[in-house]
Amino acid sequence: MAEVKVNEKNFESEVLSCNIPVLVDFYATWCGPCRMLAPILAEIAEEKEGELKVCKIDVDEAPALAAKYGVESIPTLAVFKGGVLTNGALGYMPKDAVLALLD
Repeated sequence: MAEVKVNEKNFESEVLSCNIPVLVDFYATWCGPCRMLAPILAEIAEEKEGELKVCKIDVDEAPALAAKYGVESIPTLAVFKGGVLTNGALGYMPKDAVLALLD
C-alpha cells in the first residue's frame, strides 16, 4: 500500500478511525531531512501492508493538524494506535529506528 496523503478533512477517517496502527509523517516538500526519510517510509509502507498504514501530512497544507499535535520541527513521526497517539520522534532516522517506534 502506498502512503496515504492526509489533511484536516480526512485525518479522522484515515488515522483516528483506522483499525491498524498508523505511522504519520509530518513533513514539508522543501525539507531536506524529510526527503531523506521519504524512501524509508515508502519501503515500510510496502513491507507492512495490512499491518500498518503510513500517512503523510504536509505541514504547509495542514498547519492546524501540525499545531494540534505539537509539531514544531520536521520531520516529525507520530504513531497512532486505536486513535491514540502512542509514540513519536523528531528528525531523520534510519529504518530500524523508525520500526522501533512501532513497538
